[in-house]
Amino acid sequence: MAKKNIISKLYLKYSDKKAYKLYKQELVNLKHARFEAELKSSTSLIGPQKIKAFALVNKCIDFNHSGNAGDIIYALATLKRIHQIAGIPLNLYLKLNRPSTISPDLVHPLGNVMLNARMVQMLIPLIQSQPYINICDVNNNVKVDIDLDFFRASIIPQDRGNIAHWCGYTTGITPRLWQSWLTVDANKNYGDDIVVARSERYRNSMIDYSFLSRYDKIKFIGVESEFKDIQKAIPHIQWVQVNDFLQMAQIIAGCKFFIGNQSFPYSLAEALKVKRILEVCVEVINVVPEGDVGYDFIFQEHFEALVQELDAGS
Repeated sequence: MAKKNIISKLYLKYSDKKAYKLYKQELVNLKHARFEAELKSSTSLIGPQKIKAFALVNKCIDFNHSGNAGDIIYALATLKRIHQIAGIPLNLYLKLNRPSTISPDLVHPLGNVMLNARMVQMLIPLIQSQPYINICDVNNNVKVDIDLDFFRASIIPQDRGNIAHWCGYTTGITPRLWQSWLTVDANKNYGDDIVVARSERYRNSMIDYSFLSRYDKIKFIGVESEFKDIQKAIPHIQWVQVNDFLQMAQIIAGCKFFIGNQSFPYSLAEALKVKRILEVCVEVINVVPEGDVGYDFIFQEHFEALVQELDAGS
């Protein structure tokens, strides 16, 4: 089916609404058919059998991902499972400066791109330290075997479900999300601290963090603007700055428990499977705690009860 030009679309829209609705549905069906055809193509590595066969004649599998940073962390769950199935080294190449698709009304530390050079340099020490990753580097026109960006082909709704499943859907590999997929040496200096991260995006407007002022040892990880904002609610909270995301993961791994919204630091807590509490943004529920000691909330009373429970050592 050929796509109509703008004049033809407008004419159809206002002259025959039923036909226009059918045309729009046919476009969706066409997109889905093309997506399915790509997945079924002989060159597409999807499913355990194709990946195992590829591993028999190749020394490694090369992947591409262009962000965001949290999406990359969630994708690692699938990569870990692929490594377990294939038994060969995995190389992850990160593509810089792909335009962001977030609403202009939302604030993101990287502005209008998903990954920049600074973000990649902060990610590499963490990703490179994982036993199932051989190489993590910038993608300078590397021809890859599996493009993890394929989940952005518009067929997978990205405002619902679970981000950690997206790359599993497009590779045909089910990640074991109840198990940790990041391992780091815990920074035990934070063993008595509650660690908090709260981005300016994905906030629940019903939630007030000021009750955390009752807790003495509380730290914040994130960017300066986020710290200054949460400091209004928790004046004594301390800002911990890190050189890279390996350091951040080590702090989260060593803390008493972690609190965060649907942001990058929470993806680390989820991957590490530490005691963690997720603030759920009701407009975009696409992060789901999996496994033990993972909790989420929508309402204030539930939030306060969870903090009290974990602080007491439950």
